[in-house]
Amino acid sequence: MNDDISYAEMLEIPVETVTVSKKEKRKKWKEEPLSDRVVKEVNDRMETSDPAYAESKPIEREYIERPKKSSNARKILIAELVAVVALCATIFLTNLLLPNSAINTAVKGLFRGKAAEATDSRTYADFTLSPIVSGDSNAEVTVSESGLLSFTASAVVYVPAEGKLESKTGNPTTGYTVRIRHSDSFSTIISGLDDVGHEVGSTVRPGVPFGYTDGEGAVNVIFYDGENVIQNVALTEGNIAWS
Repeated sequence: MNDDISYAEMLEIPVETVTVSKKEKRKKWKEEPLSDRVVKEVNDRMETSDPAYAESKPIEREYIERPKKSSNARKILIAELVAVVALCATIFLTNLLLPNSAINTAVKGLFRGKAAEATDSRTYADFTLSPIVSGDSNAEVTVSESGLLSFTASAVVYVPAEGKLESKTGNPTTGYTVRIRHSDSFSTIISGLDDVGHEVGSTVRPGVPFGYTDGEGAVNVIFYDGENVIQNVALTEGNIAWS
C-alpha cells in the first residue's frame, strides 16, 4: 500500500484521489495424488457396503458320479487275452512237434496268401483232354509220332483243357499263334487260327468257342511239358488222350 502512495506522489497525483484496492491472494490448490484418491474411494465404498465389493461365495458345483466299469467286461477281456495266449502257444508247439498238422498247414496257408494260390504244380497227366473241334465238324484231326495234332478244314476251334491265354501273336492275314497255360509246367500252343475270340490273360475253357479257321491253312496243336514237346498223344474215336 505504501508503494502505491509513493508512486502516486511521483506522478504528482493527490494522495486523496488514489484508491487503493487490495487484491486478496488466493491459496494455490494442491492436487491430491491419484493413489491417495483411489485408496480413499475404496475405503468410502467399503464403509457404505457397496454391493460390488460384497464378499464372494464359493461356487457350488454338482458332482456327477461316473459309472464304474462292469466287472463282467473285465472278465471278458481277460478271457480273450488268455485265449490268444493259448492259441499262440498251441501254434508254437504244433510247429515244433507236429509240423505237418492240420492247424499248422492252415496257418501257413494264411501267411502264403496269393502266392500259394498262384502255385499250380499239376502235371499234364493230371488233365483230361477234350476235342479241339466240334463233333459235327468235317475236320479230320491227325496226330504224328512227335505228338503234333493237325487238321485243315473250316471249323470252330476249342481248347483241349482249361487254362489262361498267355500270349497271342500274328494277324488275320498270316494267322494267329497262341499259347495257353494250363499249369506251371503244362501248356498248349495252337497256330494257324484266322480269328481268336479271347484276350491275353483271360480264362479259357473246353467246349467254349475259342477261335476260328476258314480251312485255307492247317491248324496245328502241340502240347508242352515245360519246354519239352509231349509226344505220348493218341486219338481214340476222335478224342484226344495220353498214350
